[in-house]
Amino acid sequence: MNRRTFIKTSAIGSLFSIHSRGASTDLHTITEPEREIPIRDEFDVIVCGAGPAGVCAAIEAGRSGAKTLLLESQGCLGGIWTAGLLCWILDGYQKGGLVKELYERLENENAGFPDRGGNRAFAYDAEMMKWLLEDLCREAGVHILLHTAVRATRVKNRQVDLVITESKSGRQAWKGSVIIDCTGDGDVAAQAGCGYEVGRPGDQAAQPMSLLGLITGVYYDEIEPFVRRKDESGAATKARLLKEIERGGYSPSYKKPGIYPIYDDLFMLMANHEYGYSSFDAGEVTEATMHARAELFHIIKSLRSLGGSWKNVQLVATAEQIGIREGRRIHGLYTVTKEDLVRGAEFEDAVCRVSFGVDVHSVQKEDEIRSYNQGIRSKDYDIPLRSLIARDVNGLMMAGRCISGDFIAHSSYRVTGNAAAMGQAAGRVAAMAARSGVLPQHIPFKETGIRN
Repeated sequence: MNRRTFIKTSAIGSLFSIHSRGASTDLHTITEPEREIPIRDEFDVIVCGAGPAGVCAAIEAGRSGAKTLLLESQGCLGGIWTAGLLCWILDGYQKGGLVKELYERLENENAGFPDRGGNRAFAYDAEMMKWLLEDLCREAGVHILLHTAVRATRVKNRQVDLVITESKSGRQAWKGSVIIDCTGDGDVAAQAGCGYEVGRPGDQAAQPMSLLGLITGVYYDEIEPFVRRKDESGAATKARLLKEIERGGYSPSYKKPGIYPIYDDLFMLMANHEYGYSSFDAGEVTEATMHARAELFHIIKSLRSLGGSWKNVQLVATAEQIGIREGRRIHGLYTVTKEDLVRGAEFEDAVCRVSFGVDVHSVQKEDEIRSYNQGIRSKDYDIPLRSLIARDVNGLMMAGRCISGDFIAHSSYRVTGNAAAMGQAAGRVAAMAARSGVLPQHIPFKETGIRN
């Protein structure tokens, strides 16, 4: 594309507003001068967000022959897998495609471990995952931009055709035939004017955030009673770990803390809940992150004070991004519901088979004693392609936790094995739509070759 092509805009968040309003404490507004933004390039598929869903969408789109751009605000690919230090893939063992490929590649590098954490989890080395995802994107011909955030969209004739980014390169525009929102919070869809739901029906209360960390200085054989493993229920090991932390003099915010093995001397720690914060407010996310990071250090100090096996325990890393369980659930052509889980729904356009149960982390601390499944017995069920296609605008797809679903269904499909599978399906359909010059919903599903 001619790099002298420009669009005009006058605001940070929208192409159609002339005012930029600050935080709610501001006493006035300012008017930005109109400016021209260069349209840097044009792509078949633009993927916004490079978490498990986004990176798999981009790899699949690139492999399908589409000119693909992958935009990521962090300094690495992988999202919660890497910057978030999750280090475990949940609900991935029954998956094929890229999820299976990742397992195999990680195992070949001695950086993936399928046997310790139960039959629906897979542990991995986050640093190796960063490199592997970059390598797969390079092989697929994906153009990657890190440290680059999507700040606005353009909708023409009810179709999203362009996104605007901000980075060290300034404010830039990128045209795309199909846009895929893999931001987790549904930021791009919201910018495009799509309807959405947030949190629990009635009060919009959302599940808590959690900051993850990596610990070392301890060894698997010495702390085995407190480590999540497949031969004992997670509830038992978590209960013992809670008592151990409290024995050291600290009571953690999350009463079901877990230690998850990676190597014999490296573990992921999940022991924090941050309640009542909005994932759409930078100030609140900042406060939650800082509070959570302080708590992780208090927990480690508490364990170290016990001596014995814990005497040398160290927190070697905290996540660059706090784990956010809930953001926007964008309105799609079909909404996955609690009833779909209960009946084990099957769909002709299924892109992902979910085996993970209902997993609602309590929306307020007082409810922590409630069971994760809220008393709901779910069966394995399908995610249909229609839930990955935006209802309110054309040319926009979603993958990951921001797809179209209700509060209960979201608590099940949101885990990363499912997000990756959804992303791969979205990438393939987006590439086919872009190269055929049609909308994603007009691609005959039988022609996609998708097998969930």
